[in-house]
Amino acid sequence: MDQEDRIALFLDYENLALGARDHRGGAAFDFRPIADALAERGRVVVRRAYADWSYFDEDRRMLTRSHVELIEIPQRMGASRKNAADIKMAVDAIELAFERDYISTFVICSGDSDFTPLVHKLRELNKRVIGVGVEGSTSGLLPPACDEFLYYDRLEGVDIPPARGRRGRPTTRQAGAEQRPPEPEREHEPEVDRRPAGEEPGRDVDALAVFVAQSVAGLQGSANGEVTASRLKRTLLRKDPTFSESDYGFRTFGELLRHLAERNVIELAEGPAKGDPEVSLPEHGDREVAFGLLRGVVADLGSSGNPVALSGLKNQVRRARPDFSEKKLGYRSFLQFCKAAATAGVLDLRWSPEADDYLLTTQT
Repeated sequence: MDQEDRIALFLDYENLALGARDHRGGAAFDFRPIADALAERGRVVVRRAYADWSYFDEDRRMLTRSHVELIEIPQRMGASRKNAADIKMAVDAIELAFERDYISTFVICSGDSDFTPLVHKLRELNKRVIGVGVEGSTSGLLPPACDEFLYYDRLEGVDIPPARGRRGRPTTRQAGAEQRPPEPEREHEPEVDRRPAGEEPGRDVDALAVFVAQSVAGLQGSANGEVTASRLKRTLLRKDPTFSESDYGFRTFGELLRHLAERNVIELAEGPAKGDPEVSLPEHGDREVAFGLLRGVVADLGSSGNPVALSGLKNQVRRARPDFSEKKLGYRSFLQFCKAAATAGVLDLRWSPEADDYLLTTQT
């Protein structure tokens, strides 16, 4: 038990409940998928939900059965009620962070960008912060601030809503300020509309391969020891707190890595601990093939011995091989790929002030 994370859970309940109803076809909010997701991450020792519970009678019974402490925030004072639950929740979280050193992780269940300063402060206090929000009503400012962000819509056990037209993302906390759900009056928040209305996020495995390869390359370049699967997963979450292998159809992170290894995007070897393999980029195979492709294109374009400019060269390489991508090999840019080829002795690369460009020639 001493190795387990101790988790404190704080729910901005109005934000979650109204977000679910507005963006999930009127479906009721269910706390159980969140509880199950957190159970996989540690031991939840504090569970608190903040709302004017006169608006959520049935929900109150559901939360009580899940041992959630209900914090009553009466909201009958006009516009001032908007911030009442937010402030109380933030004060309680900070107080707990100072008084309970054993709590290592705070879970902020809300899509409201007003909680971003709270997240920053908790992380400053060396606490891990996990955010949870309904995808359609989560501000674009909040997920990047967290160590990990879980979209309620994607959690195991959350039913897929029926097809519906979806409006632009509103500010869900504003909803309860004017009237009772389920028909609140919303104000639009421009910063949160990160995707077209009604469009689900793409799950491109090729883009995932690029993301993983770039991360492995960066970790290898940092020279801080071997890159293990657990270290890679933490890095991916730091880059994109919303990352989850299940979004791409994989049950575990290990299954995802094995899939990428089969595609020769990465290589896996036995790591320092069982179940935590070492991850690296292939030193041969696709990389050597890509270097050979680059050399061949440069040789064809500079057949008269003339140097070939870097500008436009990538398009020529793609004409020869449409699926070429230096990012799949772990390079952040085409220039970095060309520099690696030059370092490997495949060709010469030099900067030309006259041409204001890099020039490439094949070695003779």
